[in-house]
Amino acid sequence: MVDRTTSRRASTRMTGRERREQLVAVGRRLFAEKGFDMTTVEEIAARAKVSKPIVYEHFGGKEGLYAVVVDREVSTLLSDLEDSLSDPRAHPRVLMERAALAFLSYIDENEDGFRILVRDSPVSHAGGTFSSLLTDVARRVEEILAAQLSLHAYPARDAALYAQMLVGMVAYTGQWWLESRTPAKEIVAARMVNLSWHGLSALEKKPALRGAARR
Repeated sequence: MVDRTTSRRASTRMTGRERREQLVAVGRRLFAEKGFDMTTVEEIAARAKVSKPIVYEHFGGKEGLYAVVVDREVSTLLSDLEDSLSDPRAHPRVLMERAALAFLSYIDENEDGFRILVRDSPVSHAGGTFSSLLTDVARRVEEILAAQLSLHAYPARDAALYAQMLVGMVAYTGQWWLESRTPAKEIVAARMVNLSWHGLSALEKKPALRGAARR
């Protein structure tokens, strides 16, 4: 006679891939809630209802699990941003609008992931940090700005600096919006582009400080 309890356990037993994905989901949630340092392997195992050796078997420890979680989030956000900037025929302002909205949409749909990205990374995790992600995005924005600056006889060498400013504005605003969620992301994106675009459209070719500080 077949033991029904044993049969049910066997039918619900996860494959190695399913267990790995479950642990990634559990780790993602805990890292978002508590951060890397405050999350323990014991908590991960307890939340997933497995033994600690299972976590070590799949990831070698919480460092390995954290690396997988962060790398996935970086890939998702960077892919979304690159897609928003991929149309070479689009007007630069439209590209800025798409990029700002893509960034805010990622935050809206991946709150846990964004919270993990903006936290301080452990020393052992050198790659895949939020700052390195923003550096990649800034390089792409720099390419677009360099072409536009050259087209209008502005120094193309300034593109890197302006790209850092624009990406920094979007990233910082995104962190603020994560907590408030108001106004709607479409409104926030429009306001950011309004400020940056009209600032860019009226750039002086050789800006200088008008009120030098007295010494």
